[in-house]
Amino acid sequence: MAAAVHWGILATGGIARKFARQLPESRTGRLAADGTPTPARARAFAAEFGGIRAHASYAGLLGDRGVDAVYIAVPHPAHREWAIRAAEAGKHILCEKPLALNRADAAAMIDAARAHGVFLMEAFMYRCVPQTDALVQLIQAGAIGRLTAIEAAFRLDRPFDPAHRLFSRDLGGGGILDLGCYPVSFARRMAGAATGKYFAEPTHYLAAGRIHPAARTDEFARLSLKFAGGIEARLSCGTIGRHEVFARLHGTEGTVDVPAPWQPGFGGLPDHIFVRRRDDPELARIHCRAPRGLYALEADVVGECLAAGRPQAREMSWDDSLGNLAVLDAWRAEVGVRYPGE
Repeated sequence: MAAAVHWGILATGGIARKFARQLPESRTGRLAADGTPTPARARAFAAEFGGIRAHASYAGLLGDRGVDAVYIAVPHPAHREWAIRAAEAGKHILCEKPLALNRADAAAMIDAARAHGVFLMEAFMYRCVPQTDALVQLIQAGAIGRLTAIEAAFRLDRPFDPAHRLFSRDLGGGGILDLGCYPVSFARRMAGAATGKYFAEPTHYLAAGRIHPAARTDEFARLSLKFAGGIEARLSCGTIGRHEVFARLHGTEGTVDVPAPWQPGFGGLPDHIFVRRRDDPELARIHCRAPRGLYALEADVVGECLAAGRPQAREMSWDDSLGNLAVLDAWRAEVGVRYPGE
């Protein structure tokens, strides 16, 4: 069994709480400390999670010798700085998605992890869950024939709030970077499964989108991709106007519908998929229940890699993250989304 990994959480927002709540279900993870620049928030978070050590700065957390790994949950533009500083402090890193604001920043983070001999993974939690494995197995087994098309959407219907990070250019807001990263990574993973790889890179792009007039971030965007083997992907994301979250795989012999592709079973979401073959009128429901919390499974991937001495995880490797960000960079460029400092 892998040795215990003592975690520090860098930032104390909503996603940090989700990770902290499920970490006790992990086989390997133990929550040890938190860090945030507001002392009262650091203390409140620590009290909420069993009296862990509270640090009134991110740097204080990185200086904690009792922390083996950090979960970086700050907004996207700060990922590069704090991942590099964590690597320099000798801490292993699980960094919220997207790994960075752009591919160049992600490459710098990876260089730092490599130089300091620490683990680094982008926190695409859905890559670590049984449902994703089941989809890959269905494709590889030819359950729906040859994969021909992938559809995926991650769209929210939020009221415009200029103070919310989703609408803030300074915080890397907009749908493409925060939400579109999921459909892109899903399409690359499924196309890879169909072509004998762990992930595939698209050969062609066609993008469109709409910029919010006040926020100047993308409020809706579409992306069409083509992959080797004649596979096409139709992806969309958005922050305003319609709630739509799903994925669908089309094959020469049938389809697979995925009602909850990103957080299956979390908070009451479905944890099953539907398979329909052209030669069979019956709709098959396949349950993909996770044995533990989804974030606990993600933490265990980190723990297993550390026990084996691996600096990156197959579930979301460095090349995979770089490839995903290359697509997001191209998508943003076509739509006209650029952030301060880029």
